[in-house]
Amino acid sequence: MKKLLYCQAMGVLMVLLSVQSSYAQEVAKVDTLPMVVITAKSYVNQKVSDAFHEKFKDVVSHTWYKIDKNYLVKFISNEQKNHALYDKNGYLYYHLAYGTGRNLPADIAEKINREYKGGIITTTIQVNQDNRSIWLANVEYGKLLVLVREENGEVREVERFSKSK
Repeated sequence: MKKLLYCQAMGVLMVLLSVQSSYAQEVAKVDTLPMVVITAKSYVNQKVSDAFHEKFKDVVSHTWYKIDKNYLVKFISNEQKNHALYDKNGYLYYHLAYGTGRNLPADIAEKINREYKGGIITTTIQVNQDNRSIWLANVEYGKLLVLVREENGEVREVERFSKSK
């Protein structure tokens, strides 16, 4: 009798464990971020167009892209590639200007050159957002590639990589 009771108790326990396990598997949920879709060239409304032309006067060529509910414009200005993101009302979220060492303001270049003597500033990106201007510069420094950030007169090293042979 004890043996039968013991077997029944083990059977009930096994059933409960398997039921609990199956519920745990059903509860698991995977959250994913919504997909961002960049469509081909796009037309923009007058507010966005006016805001762009008011801010950037010396644009050589520009192309608009729709990104979800916002508008990305890629353009050339002062011999530099640029990207700017606007909302549908013409609000500028950010502006990026891609360049080389010669596009870096002289005072910032001097600070970087003082920190990395003999280094060569190869590429730069100027980030303008919310009344902030941040410069990122890639510096070839000996056998290293160094990413440097400048904001409000402060120069900081962000990352450093060894060059591949």
